Amino acid sequence: MKEEEETAPGDPHNQPQQPSLQKLHDLFDQLNNAVNQQQRTLLSTHPSRLKQVALRESGELTRLLIYVRRRLDELDTHVRAQVSQRDSLSALQEVAATINSSLELGQVLNEVMDVIIGLTKAERALLLLTDDATGRLEVQVARNVDRETIEQSESFQISRSIVRRVADSGEPVVTMNAQEDDRFSAQQSIISYRLRSILCVPLKIKDNITGVIYADNRIASGIFSDTDRDLLAAFANQAAVAIDNARLFREIRNNLAEITEMKELMDNVFASIASGVITVDESDRIALYNQAAENILGVPADSVLHQAYETVLKTLGLPVEPIIQDVMINGGTHSTEIDVHVGQQLDATTLNLTFSPLRDVQQETLGVAMVLDDVSEKKRLESVRRYLPPELVDKIRDLDAAQRPQRRTLSVLFADMRGFSTYGEEMDPEVLIQIINGYFTVTVQAISRFQGLTDKFMGDAVMALFNTPLNPQEDHVRRALQTALMIQERTAVYRATLPQESHLHFGVGIHTGEAVVGNVGSDLRKDYSAIGDAVTLAKRLQEVAQPDQIIITQDIYEQVKAWAFVEKLEAVQVKGRQAREQLYALKGIQ
Repeated sequence: MKEEEETAPGDPHNQPQQPSLQKLHDLFDQLNNAVNQQQRTLLSTHPSRLKQVALRESGELTRLLIYVRRRLDELDTHVRAQVSQRDSLSALQEVAATINSSLELGQVLNEVMDVIIGLTKAERALLLLTDDATGRLEVQVARNVDRETIEQSESFQISRSIVRRVADSGEPVVTMNAQEDDRFSAQQSIISYRLRSILCVPLKIKDNITGVIYADNRIASGIFSDTDRDLLAAFANQAAVAIDNARLFREIRNNLAEITEMKELMDNVFASIASGVITVDESDRIALYNQAAENILGVPADSVLHQAYETVLKTLGLPVEPIIQDVMINGGTHSTEIDVHVGQQLDATTLNLTFSPLRDVQQETLGVAMVLDDVSEKKRLESVRRYLPPELVDKIRDLDAAQRPQRRTLSVLFADMRGFSTYGEEMDPEVLIQIINGYFTVTVQAISRFQGLTDKFMGDAVMALFNTPLNPQEDHVRRALQTALMIQERTAVYRATLPQESHLHFGVGIHTGEAVVGNVGSDLRKDYSAIGDAVTLAKRLQEVAQPDQIIITQDIYEQVKAWAFVEKLEAVQVKGRQAREQLYALKGIQ
């Protein structure tokens, strides 16, 4: 027992069944020694007749012992073979579990090759896989007995004929000495590379051959046996599945990386664009809600994403559910414009909305994309452009502040067509509008020329303001007078192009003073205008003005008398005032 305990761990005798066989060997040796000793004793002590009988019986016993010894040796050999096979299968199971525990293709390939070297005791081993694009077998990894990667140039010094034969037939090949094997000795690679022991098995998944495992020894013969071939073939089946799983995992990971990269790119694109983007997926939930949508609607993304879109639309105050349903069912692109109240803002926000279906490559609808733009400022600017020169609109930095009601000293101009009411009684409406639009066109051109604000048209009259918050002007009085003179001049030119019965003339009144200016109206409609005594008096002056006459007040005269040519008129009492007003008729300016 002491000898058994001291047996090396790697010794094949250190196995569960080996101690019993060793005991049998020891007992047999003891018995054999006892028989030999008995024979020697019989020869020296028994009489001749008895000695012959004893020797005969001892000889039978010796032959029996020899037979037992032979059978014991056979049993020992058989047990050793069983142990070796069991160890190989156990190793095969362990390495199969090892290579199947990883999905990293490079790691799996290296582990497969190291196992092959360990199982077959090959000098080197190569693994070749079929390239999906070319269909050719390409070396993926090559390892030597020291578990080191072989350089690529050396990896091609193999028997390509054997590799092709195994790949085509799917049958493993083993040769003890390729130089003397009739099947391969004539192959150029066998001769050139002096290849001897070769073992090659297919990598097979079901009936599909995905590659081969090639192992060889270029020095020694008889390295591989049929048992090695069968063992490696069994291992190759496991390795093929592991390699295929690793390749599939790599493809999935690469695809996932591409998808992730594309998603990050799309997220960056959606985050950088000024338009709000909201998408509804096929499960009727919000899938995308970009930063611009947060800024426009004032609702954070974390309270919207992955929520049912009907609930989100109510939260956002967007009554567009019927449009989304229509796009989901019928497709097509829809556009609309709505006013919504965002957060604590008092004024409504005007949104321009565009709805489009989201489709896959088969043109199946996957959801709806909604693009929204805040056009409130644009709408306000468009409304201002109706009565203010474009160059002034572009200079306004804070349109909301400029449109809020405030007191301000203004110059107000009223121009009215004289005799227009009787003129249009018998005229065709279309012709009448065409002619009056011509007169108003030259009037507005004059107002814009000196950056006045066209407040409104009132029938056959027009009202203009100078020095409002939208068009601040230190010389607003001079600009108002220049505008009136240009109206006279341009009207005369336009009048000359018309028949005599269409000749009309403007009476103009101008006054400067304090008024309240800003947006005036209701929630449904507001216009920018001025209210106050200055406006009322300017209108009254226009009412008393004669055709082609420009009337100004005493206040204006005091400011312009140094450079304006005027004619003093009689003081008059205008409507709505008790005191008489001293008026002047403007003739020109220096």
